[in-house]
Amino acid sequence: MKIVKKATAYFFLFLVLFFIGLFLWQPYLLRVLWYRTPDATTYKAFPQDTVNKSDVAFHFIRPQKKRIDMDTLHVLTGDRQSIHFSDYFTKGKLNAFIVIRNDSILYEKYSEGYTDTTLTTVFSGAKSMVSIVLGQALKAGAIKSLSQKVTDYIPELKANPAFKHITIKHLLEMKSGLVFQDALGGIIKAFLSDEAKYYYTHDMKTELLKVKLANEPGTVWKYKSIDPILLGWVIERATGKNLSRYFEEKLWKKIGTEHFATWGLDHENGLANTASRFQVTAIDWAKIGRLYLNGGKYNNDQIIPEDWVKQSICIGKEVPASAKGWQKSAHHYLWWIPQVGDKGDFAAEGMRGQRLYVDPKTNTIIVQFAAQGAGDYPYRKISRYLAGMSFSYPN
Repeated sequence: MKIVKKATAYFFLFLVLFFIGLFLWQPYLLRVLWYRTPDATTYKAFPQDTVNKSDVAFHFIRPQKKRIDMDTLHVLTGDRQSIHFSDYFTKGKLNAFIVIRNDSILYEKYSEGYTDTTLTTVFSGAKSMVSIVLGQALKAGAIKSLSQKVTDYIPELKANPAFKHITIKHLLEMKSGLVFQDALGGIIKAFLSDEAKYYYTHDMKTELLKVKLANEPGTVWKYKSIDPILLGWVIERATGKNLSRYFEEKLWKKIGTEHFATWGLDHENGLANTASRFQVTAIDWAKIGRLYLNGGKYNNDQIIPEDWVKQSICIGKEVPASAKGWQKSAHHYLWWIPQVGDKGDFAAEGMRGQRLYVDPKTNTIIVQFAAQGAGDYPYRKISRYLAGMSFSYPN
């Protein structure tokens, strides 16, 4: 019995020493263990760089009577079950849902504690914001061409041969070829994944300097966080400004925003996590949709080059590298673009059901914040329904 107790004690001592060594080797793993899968408030654990609002706000029209019939509209869940939208809202643990058409708020619904002004992280919705700012840096001449090498702007990456042939366009298309382990495949893989590392590390630059090459740049598409993080770093070097200030100057203060936004940093005065840590209110995120709906214009001022808007939301004759969901959404220039049915709509999408959906056909903008998401894509049906148009899900 004493031998068993002694062996057990040694085993637990080994475990303690193992985890101490593990956390000393990679301190970010302690944060992974503590926070696990991040939620809409995990961003508060990191320093925030504030993006100041516009001096003059734009306000969407709020009709005295909202549409209540949408609560009984049938939409599909992720397992293809047809339910009322009100049940979809509950099942997906939605926090905010706003539908805007022709600048009028037709429908809005919130969970307890949420309003259209609640600051929320949109996770990978941040990637689309980086695409916008990249277009502005190109317009301003701070970046000469998408074909330029990343090392032209971040020369310290020349020490890593993996970056020798990577261009800005490779990052924009998520075809850098860099090694990236996602969080799929079980608890242990998620714990040790690159997805967790880049979200929870306090030193993204150091991690990026060590990354290896898995494929020749430009040959393989793989959805990953490091490409948009590198793009953010490139933009900072090219413009000579941190990302938040450039984003504020070139975009946020120019489109009638009513509230401040934030970019989460890896540490004080550090690098912005441009892959997954942008915080915004629902009502102001809708104004990004409005800007793209209007071809990049706000009050007749061309905020984003019109050709960049078109390039971003239309894949043309390009063969899609991805096909997500029944709508077969292609990932293009860090936006998601459905390829099935009547095309033209597009979206910025983030983990746990964060969505900014735009449908030019019906002049509709939809913003969804969620704690979970119900796993399907009801936005096209909703936009067509509220516009009095027919819609059928594909078989």
